[in-house]
Amino acid sequence: MTTPTTLLSHDTAGVPSGDGTSGDGPSDGGTPLVLLHSSVCDRRMWDPQWAPLAEAGHRMVRCDLRGHGDTPAATAPYRDADDVRDLLDALGIGRATLIASSYGGRVALGFAARWPGRVAAMALLCPGMPGHEPGPEVAAFDAREEALFEAGDLAAAVELNVDTWLGPEAGEAAREKVRRMQRHAFEVQTAAEEEWGEIGELPEPALDFRAITTPVLAVSGAHDLADFRKIAARLADLLPDARHLELPWAGHLPGLERPQETTALLTDFLRESAAQ
Repeated sequence: MTTPTTLLSHDTAGVPSGDGTSGDGPSDGGTPLVLLHSSVCDRRMWDPQWAPLAEAGHRMVRCDLRGHGDTPAATAPYRDADDVRDLLDALGIGRATLIASSYGGRVALGFAARWPGRVAAMALLCPGMPGHEPGPEVAAFDAREEALFEAGDLAAAVELNVDTWLGPEAGEAAREKVRRMQRHAFEVQTAAEEEWGEIGELPEPALDFRAITTPVLAVSGAHDLADFRKIAARLADLLPDARHLELPWAGHLPGLERPQETTALLTDFLRESAAQ
């Protein structure tokens, strides 16, 4: 079922089970799973995981953040974590497990630090992190992308993202999927900027990551940029119940590069975290 809200467009699957604070396991919906996408993608990036996780009995939610997929770009300053909170409130979900990729991981960490009681567990695939200062690789990428925008070469900017964020295991179908999602986001965001001017997120409130005591799996890819490998490793030291796993075959988007293997990894983590 696809449902537009005043903020985030989203899909749901599975049987609702109250506010996500009760239930003995996936057979009754259990704790809902909320999937947050990378900034180079939209909620369609979770297509390979969506059906298998739903068929396993989980209640599922995936959304498009502002300026991605079916959600319009912002017309005033905002916070993505606030939007996710508002969506969960609208769906009657009090507590959820967050599965997040890249920028979605940054949003998930900010959400969990602000409202730790609303997060049962987190699986973070090559996550960003609030407050992280970009290293030279990310800075160089940003400069190349900005130069292409200034030159009006949107197609080249798309290809830069496809080449940067997909690892060697990604086939042409995955590359084309990212290409379509990124192109759409660029078009939506560029049009909004022309109409409304540049609108960014509100400053992050003070975040205490030590408040995140739920189980966390922080995944990195051996072929990813150094920033994201460092963030995933750092989370294992920073959070009391986090572990780091580096995938030797992965780039930045393992869920699209080896979909079945990533789904199995998530399924194992969900089983383990539910047993704790």
